[in-house]
Order: sequence, then C-alpha cells, then structure tokens
Amino acid sequence: MKRTFKVAAVVAAGVLALTGCSSASGGGDSDQETVNIVGFAVPEAANKAIAEQWNKTEEGKDVRVSGSYGASGDQSRKVVDTDGKDVDYVHFSLEPDMTRLVDAGLVADDWNAGENKGIVSSSIAVIVVPEGNPLGIKDWSDLTRDDVKIVTADPASSGAAKWNVLALYTYAINSGMSEAEADKYLTDVFSHVTSWAASGREATEAFQKGVGNVLITYENEAILAKQQGEKLDYIVPDHSFLIENPGAILEDASPQAADWLAYVESEAGQTEFVKKGFRPVGFDITGVEVEGANDPSNPFPVPSDLSTAADLGGWDAINEEWFGSDGEVLRFNKLYDAATKR
Repeated sequence: MKRTFKVAAVVAAGVLALTGCSSASGGGDSDQETVNIVGFAVPEAANKAIAEQWNKTEEGKDVRVSGSYGASGDQSRKVVDTDGKDVDYVHFSLEPDMTRLVDAGLVADDWNAGENKGIVSSSIAVIVVPEGNPLGIKDWSDLTRDDVKIVTADPASSGAAKWNVLALYTYAINSGMSEAEADKYLTDVFSHVTSWAASGREATEAFQKGVGNVLITYENEAILAKQQGEKLDYIVPDHSFLIENPGAILEDASPQAADWLAYVESEAGQTEFVKKGFRPVGFDITGVEVEGANDPSNPFPVPSDLSTAADLGGWDAINEEWFGSDGEVLRFNKLYDAATKR
C-alpha cells in the first residue's frame, strides 16, 4: 500500500504560488486590480470559468483573477503560515480548513452567516472505473474484492480524502453494520488502496496514468475528466455523501473580493460550477447540458441515501473522532495501521 506524497514539492510550489499567483483569468500589468484565490485543487477549472464570466460584468471588468491551487489542508495551513499575505479569497474542500483561518484572525467569525452557510460549491462521492467498467463495479460493497486496486487521496493533506472516508463509513452504518463491522469494512477497503495521493486532483491524475483500477473521488472530478477526453466511467452509488466546499474573503481582502464572492454565489456563478460538474448551491439550476455526466440532460441524480456532515454531528465531532487537526489522525489512523499490517 503506497501512502506517499511529495510534501516538499507541494510546499515549495505553494510558497511560490502564494508569493506570485498564477493567472486564472487573463493577463495584466502590476497596477491592475487583482483578486488572489487560494483554493483546493479540484475547482480550479470552475473558478477560471467563473472569472471569465465575471470579467464581463461591471463589477468584474478589468479585474484580474489569479489562483493558487493544491491540497486543501496544505493550502489552508500555508495561508496561516504567510499571515494571509497576497490572499483575497479562499475556497477549501471542507469547513475545518476555513476554521483554521478564522482562529488565526484572517477570516471573519461570521463568514458562514449567509443563507448557504458559507458553502459555495457542492458535489457527492462517487466511484470511478476504466471505460466500460471491466470489473463490473456496482457500489461500495465491491471495493473489498480481491481484484480491486484503489486510488484515493490522503486525509493527512486532502479534504477530498476525508469526504471519501466518510462516504465509506456512512455506507457501512446505513447498510446495518455495527461500529465494529464498519471498522472491519473500512480496514478491508484500505488494504486495497494502492496509492494515497496528496490531493483529489493528484488522485485523479494517478488513476488517469493507469495506477489502480478504482478511484474514489468527487462526482465533479469524474465529469471534468470526461469533459477533457479521459476514457473512464463513474458510478453514483445508491448511498453517497454530500460534499460541501466553503468559500470566504479574508479580513484584509481587496475591495473587489466581496464582489467576486457575490458573483460566485449568484445564479450566474453557480451555473458555471454546474457546467464543470458541480451540483448547484442555493439555486435549482436546470436545463443546462453537462458534458461528461452520465446523463448530460439530467446530470445530478439524487442518491436514494445521502449522508451529510450534520448527520455525524458536524465537523468538530467528525475531527474529534476521525481526523484530529493539523495532521493528527485518530480513528482513521487506527484503521489505516490495521490495514497495512495485514
């Protein structure tokens, strides 16, 4: 079982990105107004598409949108380590990565006071397989089969990984397993992981290069990969987990950042998310053909059983039991250790 990721390379890339962000929307001179984004890797394409549309509005006209993307936990810690320097807007995989910035005084306490509680993008956990599904994978129960080799992200750095673990756990419990049986099921699944990647995006890239034969990831990652011509299929299991990604502006953000966030949260911004495979937040957006979805005209089927972080007591309770904070891992680590000792 490979659980390695390029920490040094990721950190070095992040430092460079935070000091000189790469363009997410056109060029411009140094005097141009800029909104600097630091986010988790998965929504980069969607944020670029949103920026392109925002630049056509009066508020976004002539504003350059620049982005640094990587593993959510790593990105969150780097923003704190640099005191939020040159960062206006953050878009993370999960709430605890935002809470870290609140605790550091970089994001306002009421960042999640709005109607959507600070959530700007949404998805669910799915199973990705090679085109044609040669193993005949149907749902989470198949992931303990002897012929399955799994690629997933690592909870030590990635928010995507935590969503994946929670999808597996709630599937087990909602299937009628006891806590002990759920632990055994997760241990069995972890024993089939052939690569733990640094981020959700790196997990997808590894799978595209032929590592493993099953990928656990966001639905939108699978859709985007298919939009980009990758030969794969994805399965929406009867049970899944609702993925909710927070976004917020920093206390010392540029004046344009509030306009950017407002556009991200608007129907126009959410429509761009939908086009890239994300489920809309706050709007019932229909009639948009989503290329790469299993059914482009009905891209987001609702699983018959959909668990949420709230079902597990919220992220404070989840971290206390499963992941800890700042690299500490609890129940997950015990199950991972048990899997590697087999």
